[in-house]
Amino acid sequence: MAQPTAAEPTPIPIAKRNERPANLNAAVPDASAQQSFKPAYVYEFTRPGFVVPYIQIAHDESGRGKITFKKEGLDDPESDPIELSTVTMERLKAAFAALNFLDSTEEYQTPRDYSTLGNISITYHKDARQRTVKYNWTENKDAKALLDEYRKISNQYVWQFDISVSRENQPLNAPSLLDVLDSYLRRNEISDPKQMVPLLRELSNDERIPLIARNHATKLAEKIEKSKN
Repeated sequence: MAQPTAAEPTPIPIAKRNERPANLNAAVPDASAQQSFKPAYVYEFTRPGFVVPYIQIAHDESGRGKITFKKEGLDDPESDPIELSTVTMERLKAAFAALNFLDSTEEYQTPRDYSTLGNISITYHKDARQRTVKYNWTENKDAKALLDEYRKISNQYVWQFDISVSRENQPLNAPSLLDVLDSYLRRNEISDPKQMVPLLRELSNDERIPLIARNHATKLAEKIEKSKN
């Protein structure tokens, strides 16, 4: 249940990009709109030595916020705006409600410790109330649902960062990155695949990346669109 970075296909190390291509994802808001947002939810993952050793996701009740993460090989953390879909927010809010998160005093961490695979922290605050929990392994199905959903959000937005760098600076990495995304989708490890269709359609027409990657992007977009989920 910890972040799957170690088990997933390891992305090819990337150089620090100069800039992100315009309109990376139509669902992602302009960074200027994020300056004054007040996060109600904050998720953090830490595990030194992973390809992505640190991730923070902070967002408000509508799903708008930002993701900040550190990648192996990069000097500084990256920060991108995010906008979680209605589907994603419904799953998150359902898990928080089932846990009665703010009122509960339950410790979700079980004696079975998997800190070697990473530790997470989840904070929720509403009005003047706030609670933070920390765990790396749990048998509580709703606490596990929170961990799993934020992991899927991390996968989705870190992958989008990687492909944006590939499009600008390392186009030959695009085929392997599409393979990574394909693997995520087959394992249900992306929070909202349908939210990624506009980006995949852009990739399918981006002549900067190899034809094999463009064709793969087309097939993934079609597969997602046909999916009932």
